[in-house]
Amino acid sequence: MFRVALSALACALGCSLAAPTSAQSLLPERRIELPDVGGRLDHLAIDSEGNRLFVAALAAGSLEVVDLAAARRVARIAPLGEPQGVAYLARSHRLVVASGSSGRLDAYDSIGSAAAASGLHLDDADNLRFDAAANELLLGYGHALAVLDPRTLRALRQWPLAGHPEAFAVDPGGRYVYVNVPSASQIAVVDRRRDRVAATWPVAGAAGNFAMAIDPSSRRLFVATRRPALLLAYDTQSGQRVSELPICGDTDDLFFDGARKQIYAVCGEGRVAVVRQRDPDHYEVIEQIATAPGARTGLFVADRSALFVAAPARAGMAANVRIYRVQ
Repeated sequence: MFRVALSALACALGCSLAAPTSAQSLLPERRIELPDVGGRLDHLAIDSEGNRLFVAALAAGSLEVVDLAAARRVARIAPLGEPQGVAYLARSHRLVVASGSSGRLDAYDSIGSAAAASGLHLDDADNLRFDAAANELLLGYGHALAVLDPRTLRALRQWPLAGHPEAFAVDPGGRYVYVNVPSASQIAVVDRRRDRVAATWPVAGAAGNFAMAIDPSSRRLFVATRRPALLLAYDTQSGQRVSELPICGDTDDLFFDGARKQIYAVCGEGRVAVVRQRDPDHYEVIEQIATAPGARTGLFVADRSALFVAAPARAGMAANVRIYRVQ
């Protein structure tokens, strides 16, 4: 049985970060602590209207609910079996959580009220995305990508893949989904209209392609690899790699900022790399902002000009969410 524990935390107004220099692209604004949360943190989601941030605490087996106005955790959903993917559906005010070790997908209409998924074996349920235009949930699990009905959580379609899917991105027209399959060192291209995997693009000369982002306007797909630590850019029309450059290591989240033509790579080595797009085929790292060791997941929210970075607990430091204002 799931339970919700409300807690009033000490750092009620948020903990200040070090004063930035005026030249930085990411200005540290606030640090919100997550006491008693140990181990690895995974993906994040936001309820913009309710001003809440959701953090998957994978190792702790909980979903942490943060009130951004009060700068404190206000609720916890637990126990969960290694929560990884999180999606908030604004139109229906539903929170959906994918938990890998338990193979569950759970939807919450309000914090504490849950409806469990049915009709689908969810082995290693992982990344989760809501396609608002199509009103569909996309879930990576096992060796497949699935489309789910956001109301019933039932599977509508499934596409087998060559390995476990990590990050994926939907093209602006909604027809194609690009999926990182690191165990096969490839990017799978799912054609939703033809209901099949239409192509696979090799990730040659590198391994560990976990993070992904897309630039719809220039038709560029970005993939971060871990061995070596590279940012790769692909032309989505041809499938050809058009650029690569070294970035920081252990990237697990990647975001494209269309307004500023920048990419943010959240790296577990304790940095965020800011990459500028000079043109669709040329990129440069313009900054590397220090965060914390193991802080490799985050969330970029364009309409807030904010980047959230999840930092796990370390000796002498509680787990926390770091908020950066994007200049």
